[in-house]
Amino acid sequence: MLEKEYLATRQGYRTAFRKTLHQHPELSGQEVNTAKRIAQYLSAHTKASVQSVAGTGVLATFDSGVAGDTILLRSDHDALPIQEINTFEHKSIIKNVSHKCGHDGHTTIMLGVAEALTDFPIARGKVMLLFQPSEENGMGAKAVLADENFDIEKIDYAYALHNLPGFAKNEIVYKHQSFTAHIKSLIIKLTGKTAHAAEPEKGHNPDLAISELIQYCHELTNNIPARDDFFLITIVHVNVGDTAYGISAGYGELHLTIRAWDKNTFDKNCEQLLSRINTTANKYSLTTDMEWTQTFHANQNNITAVENIKAAADQLNISNTEIAHPFKWGEDFGLFTQHCKGAMFGIGAGESCPALHNPDYDFPDDITETGIQIFYQILKQHLID
Repeated sequence: MLEKEYLATRQGYRTAFRKTLHQHPELSGQEVNTAKRIAQYLSAHTKASVQSVAGTGVLATFDSGVAGDTILLRSDHDALPIQEINTFEHKSIIKNVSHKCGHDGHTTIMLGVAEALTDFPIARGKVMLLFQPSEENGMGAKAVLADENFDIEKIDYAYALHNLPGFAKNEIVYKHQSFTAHIKSLIIKLTGKTAHAAEPEKGHNPDLAISELIQYCHELTNNIPARDDFFLITIVHVNVGDTAYGISAGYGELHLTIRAWDKNTFDKNCEQLLSRINTTANKYSLTTDMEWTQTFHANQNNITAVENIKAAADQLNISNTEIAHPFKWGEDFGLFTQHCKGAMFGIGAGESCPALHNPDYDFPDDITETGIQIFYQILKQHLID
């Protein structure tokens, strides 16, 4: 167990670092300076072996030199295209970009773990701390797995956390099986034939097809999280024609985000959706072009990993609870849990904390120490005790 006195020794420095990240946010795939700051911090304050991964990611390794499991802990560090409305001193200085999901805090927690592993080394095995880029667009985990410096086959267990507004501060939130939804976005392009607005019958306008498809999406949706067959289609963008009032449109797009608790339910319902899209397009003499984008795999929590999380919280006397159903949002860590045993869990950010992706959100620094403690305790259970 990490003593509070130990954690307090660098609390102020960690908070200052987190606020620096908050002031200088970078979007997915553009985290060049963020990665530099992380690598510099690790080099200055830890004994980790540091290397670049996935372009704008950082991998910090602690190898005991003694046979044992290899444990991966993952944090993320990309920001969002959201204009911050907070007025505190460490507000974002980048227009329309801000840390509204707490990735600056997740990064700071992982740096604290690196410091703890330096001061209290593991007895066996290996720990890999992954500072992952591009979580928000679902591209980061894929890029890490494709990097020749990273081998998922050598990972025995992987863990990640996410701060959770709406839950009591420092409460550990866990769940067996799915922790977050399986999500993909679909772009539907419908091409017909333009015509004079006075004679739309001489063309093929995709407006009715799009209208029918929107209605069908609502019919196919089952937005009841308590049910195993939960399935939600959200209309995120519709575009038909141009603002040319003498023209009946010949082209339109419908953009959807689709989510379910598991891939089987997702695939089954999407097969029905794709069939209806093609049928509807044929009905109105339209051609279709469909593109899947931004995939977030469900976080499939391994039972042993979940029990390790709960045991760590109990050992630290930290309040913990199991949620009844998964969170509807997606998290890129899910791809790791598709390839190795692992689990994602949550840490309460406060019941009155603004919601994730809200323009007034800010990561609460007083949960940082709990994040460090829970991660280090999980590692102890694997590699030290």
